[in-house]
Amino acid sequence: MVETTGGGPQDGATEVLDRPLPEGVRRRVVQIVADGFGGLTVGELPAQLRQYARFAPNRRAKFAGNAMAAALETDPLFRQRIGEKLREAQPELTGALDSGSPPPAADPLDVAAAAYVLRPAGWVKLVTAAGEEAQRADAERADEETRAELERLRAELDRAREHTRSETERLRAELEAARKETDSLHRKLRSALSDVKRGEAALRKLRAETESVRAEGHAQLSAAESESRRLKARLGETEAALEAARRAAREGRSVEDMRVRLLLDTVLDAAQGLRRELALPPVSVRPAETVDAVEPGRMTPKDIAARALSENDPAIVDQLLALPQAHLVVDGYNVTKTGYPQMPLEKQRLRLLGQLAQLAAQTGAEVTCVFDGAELAAPVLLAPPRGVRVLFSKPGVTADELIRQLVRAEPPGRPVIVASTDREVADGVARAGARPVASAVLLKRLS
Repeated sequence: MVETTGGGPQDGATEVLDRPLPEGVRRRVVQIVADGFGGLTVGELPAQLRQYARFAPNRRAKFAGNAMAAALETDPLFRQRIGEKLREAQPELTGALDSGSPPPAADPLDVAAAAYVLRPAGWVKLVTAAGEEAQRADAERADEETRAELERLRAELDRAREHTRSETERLRAELEAARKETDSLHRKLRSALSDVKRGEAALRKLRAETESVRAEGHAQLSAAESESRRLKARLGETEAALEAARRAAREGRSVEDMRVRLLLDTVLDAAQGLRRELALPPVSVRPAETVDAVEPGRMTPKDIAARALSENDPAIVDQLLALPQAHLVVDGYNVTKTGYPQMPLEKQRLRLLGQLAQLAAQTGAEVTCVFDGAELAAPVLLAPPRGVRVLFSKPGVTADELIRQLVRAEPPGRPVIVASTDREVADGVARAGARPVASAVLLKRLS
């Protein structure tokens, strides 16, 4: 609704626009304010627009458009100043508006924007007419664009239909070819599956035969290895016996004579030791004194048993070595790796041999130390200490087997002590008549 009053060019100041300002008119109004903005001093500007005083016109229209439109609507003095700047910039258009006859050839948006700023009589009609004109122009442009878009879409639809038709024909041909190829592949697949099943059956049969042959081969190999080890052991024993026989022959006596002589010396030394140990005249022994009983003031059998040494007592080594013609055989690496395994092998050998030399000097017993020589890459340069015989096993012969050969070489009845923690070695020498002693007990005695 528009309200008007008479009174000249400024009568339009009382008119009120009852609808939003058309967008096209609003943009022209903001541009007019931005152009006239620069001709005003900071004091002539509304307070809310003074921060944009240094902006260029384009930047004012971009960043201060809403603020300038609001100030133009609410501040009559600011609108009057912008109108004066507009009259200076466009005198013909503003003069025509003041006279009430806008130029017919002028842009309706420019006419409406100028009328909105100057507010002549009938300015609301001009703004409304410009908005309607702009809407009609926009509608016409939209119709034109819609028709053009419709034509374009129809053309695209026709092309799409044609493309779809040709693509459908092509896909049908490809589908038919793929169907034929699939049938062929199915036939080939069935044939291949049949071949695979036959191959799997043959493979299972072959695997079973292979496993059987492998198991038989393993059994034969194990038997051959066992037989080879047995033959090697027998060969080693034979070679050792042959070498001993050769040495005995060179010395002018047989091995049996040497064994008998050594056993005789052992018996004689044992008899002399018993005689010294008993120190009793033969005539002082009476048959009644042989009866097992406890006399007053004498030790009981329990007390006598209490004097027996434990298997882990190092003093048992001295008792055994005190026997006549005692021979101590030491499993070298078994003892050193029990006592000081962190040391290098060379230092282990030197330390053990030094301790055994002291033991031999203290007890007078025969001492033989055996080391495993199977892993030696070269001969060991070692000077055996006094009183200790040092032996290394030959290739293919373990130190355990060499120890058993040494025990079997001794005559029955001679006290032979074997120091080793290896249970197999201990059991073997015990069956041969030797006395096994744990490596830890020997180490305690040596330390």
